[in-house]
Amino acid sequence: MAVTKVYIVYYSLYGHVDTMAREVLRGASAVEGVEATLWRVPEMLSDLILEKLKAPSKPNDVPDIRPEQLVEADGLIFGFPSRFGMMPSQLKAFFDATGGLWASQALAGKPAGIFWSTGFYGGGQELSALTAITQLAHHGMLFVPLGYTFGRGMFEMDEVKGGSAYGAGTFAGDGSRQPTELELQQAFYQGKYIAEVTKKLKG
Repeated sequence: MAVTKVYIVYYSLYGHVDTMAREVLRGASAVEGVEATLWRVPEMLSDLILEKLKAPSKPNDVPDIRPEQLVEADGLIFGFPSRFGMMPSQLKAFFDATGGLWASQALAGKPAGIFWSTGFYGGGQELSALTAITQLAHHGMLFVPLGYTFGRGMFEMDEVKGGSAYGAGTFAGDGSRQPTELELQQAFYQGKYIAEVTKKLKG
């Protein structure tokens, strides 16, 4: 049986998206015949700036990805912290470097999903996904939203929960809040769901 490759490509400054990405990875890896891999987009900030921002060290078990490596994947899941309702400059710069792939439409037809972290309710839990979809559309990628397939977890009202029909999400608050168990369950589900869709499309 041919292996279905799913790449989880993300940027994380304070670790919230990294935590979510690892659950997305676990979910995708739970699908038989799927090989899921974590990739990080290159950092643009200097070590001095990162130190002033009190950003933790990047985990050393996730390699940086080059734009041309995206073509190796059968499916892609992108994660990022929101900046004013949009992806941060690090991920945008990565997409800006995919001009050659766009010209040849090398990513067209590949299923793709999105997950994110925002500060608060006004931080773009839906807008972040909507503005990111433009990158997928220009490449001809097939956006795979969760819809309401996550079930009862989508209707949770007794606790703060990130995410939406567009994908999994979390709230960072002032930075001290970490993804909750329910948010991690949705991240796991998203990885599994998109891996299943990718496998079906490939097969």
